[in-house]
Amino acid sequence: MMCEMAGLGFTHAELSHGIRITLVPGILRAVEEGVIKIGTTHNFCPLPTGVNHAAPNIFEPSAADHRELDQWLRYTKRSIDFAAQVGARVMVCHLGSVEFFWFDPGVRLDRYHAAHPDKPAAEDPAYQALLAKCLARLRKKMGPFWDRTRHSVAEVLGYAAEKGVTFGFENREKFTELPLDDDYADFLDGLPEGAAAGYWHDTGHADIKAHLGLINHRVHLEKMAPRLLGFHLHDVDADGRDHQPIGDGHIDFEMISSFWRPEHLLVLELSPRVDVEGVKRSKERIEALLG
Repeated sequence: MMCEMAGLGFTHAELSHGIRITLVPGILRAVEEGVIKIGTTHNFCPLPTGVNHAAPNIFEPSAADHRELDQWLRYTKRSIDFAAQVGARVMVCHLGSVEFFWFDPGVRLDRYHAAHPDKPAAEDPAYQALLAKCLARLRKKMGPFWDRTRHSVAEVLGYAAEKGVTFGFENREKFTELPLDDDYADFLDGLPEGAAAGYWHDTGHADIKAHLGLINHRVHLEKMAPRLLGFHLHDVDADGRDHQPIGDGHIDFEMISSFWRPEHLLVLELSPRVDVEGVKRSKERIEALLG
């Protein structure tokens, strides 16, 4: 796996949340032999024993069940240890979600879009009214979930700093996932001074949120720029499918590239269904934007 990525011309790779424990010996050997370097990992990496599929949210820091919170802490610390072992600078991490047993507001928004696929969110008064109602319901419910997330994060920040690993808290695509986009800057600003944490921007997730009328992609990046650590780069096609090759969808990557800085980490996060030519094409387009 590592040799294949190096053979495509990549000097660094991200180890994502689909890395089974059985792959670890080979990965460590590739790193030790200098086949490739690891720039980032993604919580949870490696996966918990017995889990054989990508599972970044198998345990959430927002969970009401204390047993799940204990597991989140346990496997997050193990992921930090592994990130340090492979020399990763940043560990990308999700921050939980708000649970709705009945009347999930995100489902209501999805149903509206399915019924009105040709109506732009910003120009649809009925949708804007529904969105405001759903946001109010979400904020009314989110308090305890958000409190647990912040407490969970506080418990692992020091551990990450000791290991030399920085958290990259990633923007999410689902309506009920935390934090809400408008709250990201205040959340990061509220962390202890010098905390080993920053903002990780996923282009596809941001585009999906923009389609829902929740953010303006450029304005959101402008707001988060001072805390940016890096990017997951992938495109979104006309059908709303993300993790597509760069240039095969509608995301304005020239705009995105204006926010790149020398210290940022850029990761191509493509679907497993993308063929080798799609990977090469994406790499070339990003390199062209880097100039």
